[in-house]
Amino acid sequence: MKLVLLSGGSGKRLWPLSNDTRSKQFLKVLESNDIEKQSMVQRVWGQLKNVGLAESSVIATSKMQRDMIHRQIGMDVPLIIEPERRDTFPAIALAASYLYSIKNVSLDEVIVVLPVDPYVEDGFFAKVKELENTLNESNAELALVGVKPTYPSSKYGYIVPKGNVDGNQYFSVNNFTEKPSEEKAQALIKMNALWNCGVFAFKLKYLLDILLEKNLPIQYGELLHQYKDLPKISFDYEVVERAKHIVALPYDGYWKDLGTWNTLTEEMATSQIGKGVICNDTENTHLINELDIPVTVVGVKDIVVAASPDGILVADKASSPKIKELIGAFDQPPMYEERIWGWSRVLDYAKFDDGNEMVTKRICIHEGKNSSYHYHNYRDEVWTIVRGEGELGLDDYITRVKAGDIIHIPAGKKHGIKAISELEFVEVQTGMGISDKDFTRLYFDWEEVIQHFNKSKAKVII
Repeated sequence: MKLVLLSGGSGKRLWPLSNDTRSKQFLKVLESNDIEKQSMVQRVWGQLKNVGLAESSVIATSKMQRDMIHRQIGMDVPLIIEPERRDTFPAIALAASYLYSIKNVSLDEVIVVLPVDPYVEDGFFAKVKELENTLNESNAELALVGVKPTYPSSKYGYIVPKGNVDGNQYFSVNNFTEKPSEEKAQALIKMNALWNCGVFAFKLKYLLDILLEKNLPIQYGELLHQYKDLPKISFDYEVVERAKHIVALPYDGYWKDLGTWNTLTEEMATSQIGKGVICNDTENTHLINELDIPVTVVGVKDIVVAASPDGILVADKASSPKIKELIGAFDQPPMYEERIWGWSRVLDYAKFDDGNEMVTKRICIHEGKNSSYHYHNYRDEVWTIVRGEGELGLDDYITRVKAGDIIHIPAGKKHGIKAISELEFVEVQTGMGISDKDFTRLYFDWEEVIQHFNKSKAKVII
């Protein structure tokens, strides 16, 4: 059995902490066994290790989330990178082609797909293990895990059984119902319907045959090349709704979708993270502050206050799921990003009458880490080192830099930096059409940078 964990989405219901590069699964607000705060993806990966499934798992994700995953759960975690976002069917198809043509997984192997961020007990993954036998015994095309509902929720989809259900045994699926009214949900629960938690299994051959029917390649490299032409469609619409024989396995244990502020705050490690004060006359109120200014919360009830470089939210917890619709028109790039080497925060942005732009960032590179060695075509940069010491590679030399140094980097000049001690600098970008796409990477590993300089006539002054 192989597991494919899907890591995607922008998590806009958890704005302003979540954005395109830091989705909800990466927010470190949960409590771990050693009392340190951890993210959803760290919690799930730890659980997979506990039940012996981590070695069989891969994570399907986007380029924008690659650094965050490596930073939180390690560089050795196998990733399947989508060249662009195209919904769950293309992502799962790409993962299947990778397992088949790169990892030589058998056509009869059971593939289990699940989200990277369920909030569950370890017993949930023991139930996931049962999917292999369930699929083999039932000869079904798909086998699902469904959660036994604890109340008539209108937030979740339901898996409706065909005929009678015998305890915790798997059953044939009659149909699916998406987010019914509470009254309809109550009727579905009486029919032994389950919450659909997005966990399903199939034989690898089953999905590869679907790709062949659609005249799509099953070789990973070829499918990767054609990825931009694949339809943007969910696995549910493209595969599940067309399957003729589906079974579901009930899970009777703790499961929660922490996709909104009201559900996430129920499981947070503490009621306050960051600078500020929650006064004693508040009730059921949470403060999460990533800014360097204090936030004070006085005399309110059932409120979440979240502040980050991307914005500030003050919301009644019960109303917080509306956030996604309210911020749908926002077109602001992420103001805070975590990378393998550290983090960056946008401090200021300006666009002038002549079309020139200026972006000011504060950047931190952790000790021993380095940026890539790269260049930009359309923008100039000025770095002011404010803390720490590092090695700077700049066109034809490598030299030491320290707090107080100012580095001018014109467009086209190759550059990169490694932190000898934790390094912070302020970067001012100027130019027209400043964009993250204006980036040509030459080397990522610093050893490759050193080798490049040693082979050339460049100067290494360290």
